[in-house]
Amino acid sequence: MRILDRNWRCQEGEVDIVAADGDALVLCEVKARRAGAYEHPMAAVRPEKAARLRRLAERWLEQHGGPPPGGVRIDVIGVVLPSRGAPLVEHVRGVT
Repeated sequence: MRILDRNWRCQEGEVDIVAADGDALVLCEVKARRAGAYEHPMAAVRPEKAARLRRLAERWLEQHGGPPPGGVRIDVIGVVLPSRGAPLVEHVRGVT
């Protein structure tokens, strides 16, 4: 993927990463949590958040010339930060 925007903002909110994956546009929500008693980062993307991401995708497309030939996809990247060692990264494609 090629990053087009990071921390893109409009009045309705923010998108962590906007990228091109071939001819598709990808909006990525990145969630990070420390390992332990906290919920898994992926659990933070509930239906309300997914709906907001879809609205933000529409706003981004309005400002950048419309949908690409490959369509639009929303991904979630979860990062678990252990007390020691490397972070654990999970990338889920097409969550909504």
